[in-house]
Amino acid sequence: MPASPEIEYLKTLVSQLNEKIAALEAKSKGPATPSPAKQLRTILIGPPGAGKGTQAPRIRDDFCVCHLATGDMLRDQVEKKTPLGVEAKKIMDAGGLVSDDIMVNMIKEQLENNKHCKNGFVLDGFPRTVPQAQKLDGMLSARGEKLDSVVQLLIDDQLLISRITGRLIHPASGRSYHKTFHPPKKAGVDDITGEPLIQRSDDNAETLTRRLKTYHTQTGPVVDYYKAKGLWHGIDAAQSPKVVWDNLRSVFTTRK
Repeated sequence: MPASPEIEYLKTLVSQLNEKIAALEAKSKGPATPSPAKQLRTILIGPPGAGKGTQAPRIRDDFCVCHLATGDMLRDQVEKKTPLGVEAKKIMDAGGLVSDDIMVNMIKEQLENNKHCKNGFVLDGFPRTVPQAQKLDGMLSARGEKLDSVVQLLIDDQLLISRITGRLIHPASGRSYHKTFHPPKKAGVDDITGEPLIQRSDDNAETLTRRLKTYHTQTGPVVDYYKAKGLWHGIDAAQSPKVVWDNLRSVFTTRK
């Protein structure tokens, strides 16, 4: 008995729907557009006041990676009395410098146990010497990983000194102002609480000149090491934070 036109029509409709479903399923199973956060491993280098504290958290948030500030990590390990922290405290209490191996192992411990590091990391404050850079490379290589980029924030020392010596801080909140570039509404007091602002004791030209000399002495060989590997990118940090961010993002999203 021949099928009625209505049945034939329904069969055709079902066939079309099945084809549409198959196409949608195939599309959904296809390769997802890679996120720029996918396995970003970078180092941020810059002198005090160049803007690392502004840019590193933004890299962390926009690229879903962890921000490893080695000074903060060291303090955290000491406070928590971890094996590495106890070992580091003994050395610091004796007036010594924490060894490169301890610092690299602290980074390794974060990469292994910090869930925020699964997409990668932005490293801030390390390495400061070529041997440290080599140890870091060795540790990453043992994990089957390698750095994608090393970004240096570049700024003239005199401009940096004028930026920092004008800084005013609200201690309770960490809000910062600048006598020239971002003054409070009322001189010397926080806009929100009306509490007094302070200038940090080390935010003076003499201290900064010393710190910058140390920075340049330490950083030069490290920068040369990464330049030789083709990983180094320099960014003009005298520009506005937004322009600096756009340039950083460009480095991370166009890397090979």
